[in-house]
Amino acid sequence: MQALILAGGKGIRLRPLTIHTPKPIVPLANRPFLHYQIELLKRAGITDITLSLSYQPNKIEEVFGDGSEHGVRIRYTVEADPLGTAGAFKHSSGHAHTGSQAATVVLNGDILTNVNLAELVAYHHRQAALATIVTVPVENPSLYGMLESDETGRVLRYVEKPKPEEAVCKTINAGIYVLEPRVLELIPEEENYSFELGLFPKLVAAGERFYTFGWHDYWLDIGAPQRYLQAHDDLLNGRIKTFQLTREPRAAAQTAGEAAKIDKLSIVHPTCTLKPGAEIINSVLGANCVIEERARIENSVLWSSTRVGQSAVVHRSFVGKGGIIGRNTTIEGAILGDKSSLTDYSII
Repeated sequence: MQALILAGGKGIRLRPLTIHTPKPIVPLANRPFLHYQIELLKRAGITDITLSLSYQPNKIEEVFGDGSEHGVRIRYTVEADPLGTAGAFKHSSGHAHTGSQAATVVLNGDILTNVNLAELVAYHHRQAALATIVTVPVENPSLYGMLESDETGRVLRYVEKPKPEEAVCKTINAGIYVLEPRVLELIPEEENYSFELGLFPKLVAAGERFYTFGWHDYWLDIGAPQRYLQAHDDLLNGRIKTFQLTREPRAAAQTAGEAAKIDKLSIVHPTCTLKPGAEIINSVLGANCVIEERARIENSVLWSSTRVGQSAVVHRSFVGKGGIIGRNTTIEGAILGDKSSLTDYSII
C-alpha cells in the first residue's frame, strides 16, 4: 500500500498565513501540518508516501527530507503547471514506491482527522471497489462535494458544491480516497483534471464500483484562518483522540515580581521569554516569542519571534512571524500576517 498527499495548492483561503509559508508546513501546535497526516498513515502501516507539490516545493522538502526522521519514505513530484487533483494523481503515478499494482491512499493536504485508514483500506478490499471515498456529515454541504449512496454504500450521485435545491443530504467528500491502479486509465494524460468535477461523476455514470466509507469522528478542513485556530483549540483540549501533543516542562518565568502563568493546556516553545505577570491560556507560542509584563494571551496562536507588549491582551487571534503588538493593545478575533505591527494602545 502506498499514499499520495495532494499538497500543491497555494493555500489562498488560508492567507495571510500562507503568504510566506506553504500550507503543508504551516505549524500546528508548533509542528508542520503534514506531520499529522504522516502520523495517520504510519498508524495504518503505510510508509511509502509521495508528496505532490507545486507551490514553494523546496521549503517543504527542506522540512521533511526523505522521510527517514519520521519513519517513512517520502518522494516528491512537482507540477510545472497545476494539473488538478486527479491530474496530480496521474502525474505522480510514475513515481510510486511500490509499483503500479498497488492501491493508493490519497489525502488532500489540508485535512486534519483521526480517520482509521487501516479500516478504510480493509473496507475498500471487502467491497472489491475501484474507488472508495471517505464521507463526513456537515451542516452546509454547499461548500463541498455532496454524495448520495445506497444501503450498501455504493455511490449513486456526486455533486460538487451543490446548489440549495441539489443538497438533498449532508454527506460530503472528506478528501480521503483509496484508488485502484485502473483509475489511472480514466484520467487524461498531463491535463488539468479534477476528482471532484471529472473523475467521480464519471465513475458514477459508468456504474463503476465506487463506494463511500462514512466517518463520524473528528474531521476538519483547516483551509481558512478561523478553522486553523479551531484546530489548535481541538488539539489542545484533546478532542482529537489519536494525536498526543508534546508539552515540554518549563518553570514559569520569575524575576523580581509576580511569576508568569502558563495553564496546563498551552504549548509554549522553551525559547520563549515570559516576563512577570504574563498569562498564557489555551494558546500556542512558537520559538523566541517575548511576552512582556502582565500581557495576556488567550485562545490564540503566535508564530515565532512575536513580541507582545506590556499589559496587552491577545484573544482568539493569530499573529504571524515577527509580529509586534504594542503595550496596552487589545486584539480580539484578529488574523495578523507575518511582521504585522500594532502601535501602543491599539484596539482591533
